[in-house]
Amino acid sequence: MSRKVLDAVAFISAQNHPILVHTFSSNAIKYHYIAHTSLDVIEERVAAGGKTTECYLGLLYAMQDVAVYGYITPLKVKIVIALALSDSVVRDMEINLIFKALHMAYYSAVSNPFNDGNTDVSRSKSFRRRIEEISKAVGNPI
Repeated sequence: MSRKVLDAVAFISAQNHPILVHTFSSNAIKYHYIAHTSLDVIEERVAAGGKTTECYLGLLYAMQDVAVYGYITPLKVKIVIALALSDSVVRDMEINLIFKALHMAYYSAVSNPFNDGNTDVSRSKSFRRRIEEISKAVGNPI
């Protein structure tokens, strides 16, 4: 199995405000745009799906050199990841595991009463560190 390269992770609130857009490359504006445009696709999928209990939304779209995947938590927080396009096979099960790890990292940061003294989870050092660890596990050479 070849390693995937995670280009960016975005956490977006239920009100469609960015909580955190964490990029692993120098082109941050591109990934802010990707996170923003993925919201339309997520809304379409959620509206078309009705009352589904499935959090994983699958491949949202592919753009230039990235594939964008989506996930929505039960509390309507959206998680979007951008993976570098490659010739390797990407299995939904693997992407779903990445999302579950990111969801648990977010859940742990939000429910932590000692959240580094910050009420804003995006400023939490432990939350950002956990995202970096997940990225390394996926295959990014950070």
